[in-house]
Amino acid sequence: MPHLTDVISVQQAGTLAGLFRERVQRSPDALAYRHFDSDSQQWQETTWQTMAAGVAHWQRAFQAEQLQAGDRVAVMLGNCREWVVFDQAALGLGLVVVPLFVNDCPENLCYVLEDCGAKLLLIQGSRQWQQFVQVADRLDHLQRVVTLESIETRQSDPRLQWIDEWLPKEQDSELMARESNPDELATIVYTSGTSGRPKGVMLSHRNILSDAYAGLQCIDIYTDDLFLSFLPLSHTLERTIGYYLPIMAGASVAFARSIQQLNADFKTVHPTIFVSVQRIFERVHLRIEEQLRTKSALIRKLFDWAVAVGWRRHEYRQGRASWHPGSLLWPLLDRLVARKIRDNLGGRVRLTVCGGAPLAPAIARVFVGLDVQVLQGYGLTESSPVISVNSLQDNLPASIGKPLPGIEVRLGEKDELLAKGPNIMLGYWNNEQATADTIDAEGWLHTGDKARIDEQGHIFLTGRLKEILVLANGEKIPPAEMEMAIISDSLFEQVMVIGEQRPFLTVLAVLNKEQWEMLVEERKWHPVQDELLRDRSVESVVLRRITKRTATFPGYAQIRRISLTLTPWTIENGLITPTLKLRRNHILKHHAADVERLYAGH
Repeated sequence: MPHLTDVISVQQAGTLAGLFRERVQRSPDALAYRHFDSDSQQWQETTWQTMAAGVAHWQRAFQAEQLQAGDRVAVMLGNCREWVVFDQAALGLGLVVVPLFVNDCPENLCYVLEDCGAKLLLIQGSRQWQQFVQVADRLDHLQRVVTLESIETRQSDPRLQWIDEWLPKEQDSELMARESNPDELATIVYTSGTSGRPKGVMLSHRNILSDAYAGLQCIDIYTDDLFLSFLPLSHTLERTIGYYLPIMAGASVAFARSIQQLNADFKTVHPTIFVSVQRIFERVHLRIEEQLRTKSALIRKLFDWAVAVGWRRHEYRQGRASWHPGSLLWPLLDRLVARKIRDNLGGRVRLTVCGGAPLAPAIARVFVGLDVQVLQGYGLTESSPVISVNSLQDNLPASIGKPLPGIEVRLGEKDELLAKGPNIMLGYWNNEQATADTIDAEGWLHTGDKARIDEQGHIFLTGRLKEILVLANGEKIPPAEMEMAIISDSLFEQVMVIGEQRPFLTVLAVLNKEQWEMLVEERKWHPVQDELLRDRSVESVVLRRITKRTATFPGYAQIRRISLTLTPWTIENGLITPTLKLRRNHILKHHAADVERLYAGH
């Protein structure tokens, strides 16, 4: 049976709420969402018509709050149907939705709510409430906090209301449509803030709709496609590509239970598409490598053979290589090796979009060689977010693809990648100076990323303008490239290269606990753990592993010292952003004593 397409255009949708109404009208009884019901311990299905009834019901509750078009309302939930219902109910009334990361720290939560002037906040339950109460007295403008779960608390706050009490008793299935025009503000998305305070990116309905529609011109999405949603919906990549785009294409979405249960969800849900970031692929790749170490030399050779033949087959199908007789072995290698890897992803994945940060070409080659079609893309929250992406017909994993239709790119000073198009943000909320610094007078968005563009139009990232370390001798090093090389060793969970105005490079490294214990056992090291992590002979062994990974970098870019820890950098301790980027200044401050120890005497 052929795949069917049913794409809603930007003009037909008009607004994000108009997109939802058009989908409900076109396919009311089709599957919209799947979710796991904890009470029945079963996966449940919801149609578009049922979703519409929920949205209409929530709109009546919003009305009772006397909110006006343009007022900001915030959502602090994990991925679930209620996130969608809240979003669509608010957008249909002309409200501006502000997504919050569910595990963000109280200070960031307070800053965002205060900066945008949110009047209503939706939270999951007691965990988010405990974050909120730490800053509640600074949020006088917030008139209501709605919780999905009932909260037993002695710290009463008249603004807190359980969802069952907040929603009106009477059901009304008629959707309201009072949203603003397509070029007006739909959402404010606060960037992660790797240094300094996060900035509120203002995106219009047209910004997001045009980006999703342009994506559908590059990659065909069918009505029988099923997305597995696990990246936070507060992340614009998941929100645009994993939420609005499926509505536009008539596809359905299953909400994963958690990252911890992701493996099981893949095998239960059997998705055809998912959106991810490079760290997920790196972790899967590390698990594959760990499992291979316990296998025979023959099994390891068979795996490498499958990847090599699969990659050559991919390159031939892309028109970049000639046919090779080895391709005749693919059906056998697929059955013995590749299919087993794909079965761990549910067995039906036909493509996956990877964004957020570049995936190392060697890792991308493994997945593509095993016929997991990883399509690397690129963008920023400020561009709604996708600027470029590879396609199934032209997938060059070392690149971040070609610009989406309607988006222009060019290289500016110092090879900075610039972009222009209908997806570029309206500006930063309450921050005209930051807006002027990011979007120039001609409308070009300055991404801050350095790039090169080949003759076919593929874009290749080459570094960050601001993330360049300048050693004391004036030599310049892009730390992200070295960090990517080092972290390809499974011993390392997180790494940060440092050396700004220092005589040489050093590394702060969080070790993978299991890999560290294996190394300790292998080397028969026995001192107390903390002493062992600072032992110079241990450091020497670990440095040799780093040197092996960074051998291709210039001599002045070699790592001379390393500080080891088993304590991860997390969102909760403020050392990484909710999108898993390093907060470099915070990490340096946190490890100040370690850094001084590394450079002592030099």
